[in-house]
Amino acid sequence: MAVNSSPLEKELWAKWQKEQNNHTANQIIQHYMYLVNYHVERTASHLPSSVSKDDLRSLGMFGLYDALKKFDIDRDLKFDTYASFRIRGSIIDGLRKEDWLPRSTRDKIKKVEQLSQELEQKLQREPTSKEIAKYVDMSVDEVETTIKNSLFANVLSIEDKGKNQDNEFKEGIGYSIPDKKSGQPEENVLQNEIIKELLQGIQHLNEKEQMILSLFYQEELTFTEIGQVLELTTSRISQLHKKAIFKLRKILEKLA
Repeated sequence: MAVNSSPLEKELWAKWQKEQNNHTANQIIQHYMYLVNYHVERTASHLPSSVSKDDLRSLGMFGLYDALKKFDIDRDLKFDTYASFRIRGSIIDGLRKEDWLPRSTRDKIKKVEQLSQELEQKLQREPTSKEIAKYVDMSVDEVETTIKNSLFANVLSIEDKGKNQDNEFKEGIGYSIPDKKSGQPEENVLQNEIIKELLQGIQHLNEKEQMILSLFYQEELTFTEIGQVLELTTSRISQLHKKAIFKLRKILEKLA
């Protein structure tokens, strides 16, 4: 385990290594609850207000418990780094299974995205939310809310990958740190191959697409923040992100 600077963390992990009981487990969980709260708030900011933060927190807690159960203390890795991947992965997986977007919202997303592309070709520039609203019979606020909903839907699309459609090995990016304590050897090999293919695929993206993925997944900026960095609109960042995801999914399909 990588060295932690906090004396409390050292004490907790020393106790856990000596005796893995419920009392120590609860102490560790409480100490790292801030990770769950962070990912809940970050995820909720991309979702409709109808999605309960308590539900997201329950999913995040499951990921934190799972991280504690599977964490190998002898690995050169800090627990908070490992737990963050598991927490985020658990939340994403839960959202995907629950199909958090109503059918009506999905229809709006499809309508707005299609019209946005048509207007971009017609105007030879990125259409504004006001211009889109005029053609789809929505208010500007509705259009912007729909764009916001589509952003996270695009994130879920890249998380929803697996080796085939008939099994349950569909762990997304949130689970991409290999776990030495779980899974069959062939599954670990497959997961490593997926990661390898994904990294190779990223090299085939153009510079702007690579930048967007890096800023979103590594630097954890929002699409709005990325737009400010690249001087592009949020909807344009969404389109470029979706295009990059499409390319990467094609690569991942080779492993299916």
